[in-house]
Amino acid sequence: MKLRIKEICDEKGIMQRELAEMINITEVGLSKSLNGNPTLHRLIEIADALKVPFLELFEKNPNHGEPIYKKDSNGNEIVIGYLKNK
Repeated sequence: MKLRIKEICDEKGIMQRELAEMINITEVGLSKSLNGNPTLHRLIEIADALKVPFLELFEKNPNHGEPIYKKDSNGNEIVIGYLKNK
């Protein structure tokens, strides 16, 4: 799945440096997370800092079908799979 974090930052007028400060990591650390494989914890921190629902961080793909959600220990909904469209 493709992340929309850079797009959301642009929409909100937030520089990546500012986002990094908001979640108490370096800009290099944020860049590594965004270009690598960020942890669920890191993605939740980013969603909270950007004040967007967790699922908004992900690009929607109509080919995936209907998402199946599960709540994590913090009550945030995460996508665990998809039901295929007929």
